[in-house]
Amino acid sequence: MPDTALTIGCLMRDPRLQDACRLWLKDRAVSLEPLDATADPVAQIEQRRDSFDALLLERGVLDPVSAQNLRDMGLLLPAVVIGDVTGEEDYHSCEVHLPPDQLEQLRYSIDAAISGFLRQGLEQGAQRTPTGGEPGEAPERWKLVNRLQGRLGYLGVFYKRDPARFLRNLPEQDREELVRSLERTYRDLLLSYFRDPAAANQALESFVNTAFFCDLPITKTVEIHINLIDRFAKQLKLEGHKSDFLQDYRLALIDVMAHLCEMYRRSVPPDAPLVGPPAPRAGGSASV
Repeated sequence: MPDTALTIGCLMRDPRLQDACRLWLKDRAVSLEPLDATADPVAQIEQRRDSFDALLLERGVLDPVSAQNLRDMGLLLPAVVIGDVTGEEDYHSCEVHLPPDQLEQLRYSIDAAISGFLRQGLEQGAQRTPTGGEPGEAPERWKLVNRLQGRLGYLGVFYKRDPARFLRNLPEQDREELVRSLERTYRDLLLSYFRDPAAANQALESFVNTAFFCDLPITKTVEIHINLIDRFAKQLKLEGHKSDFLQDYRLALIDVMAHLCEMYRRSVPPDAPLVGPPAPRAGGSASV
């Protein structure tokens, strides 16, 4: 994605969390604009909706009434929710969830939140009239969709990535920190996979979003899975438990791969040229 400056509204109660987010977003062409967590969030977002490209929210800072009011008024923005992954929705269905111990992935989560928001907005716009849906939703969403596409160059329906943020192009220390953060995300996915499907789904989406936008090699994804399963098996053995059931967690890896494949599919416009078979060598024939 283009590295054009983003203006992000930040609504958090914990100043330490806000400072941590600012630290991870420094030098990344992002302007973080704090909002007052003690004031009315609806009034603040309404007042500045034309200047914000997205929101960073501390989990629970929006009470259910405020969240519903924002939806009813069409005050919807791409959002990343920082906090424990519980499977619950804080703001709207396109929000991206990220635990506070995984802020190394914050910039990728913002990319994912904006891309997912634009995709849903464009898909909904094709299905309803400008006055359809919830009160004010379609006009405001379309306004933001057009602004993000025009000013930032986001493709919306098709995922577009910034090679500067690819894992292989990061400085060594940043690369190691990002991989460790992804390992924590994958661990959250495994721990909740059979116990709490809603929380597991949010952890899965978080892992897949970052894996896609940082161009994580598939071999590295498999390595993360195998290493975690090996650690679980060793711990179970030390505690005198059987570990045969860990084989069932291959389903989690299959889920991750399926979601990654879908994101890669969405990143290719339908009119993109297809790569044809290699031309036959002189004196021979093309392989079948």
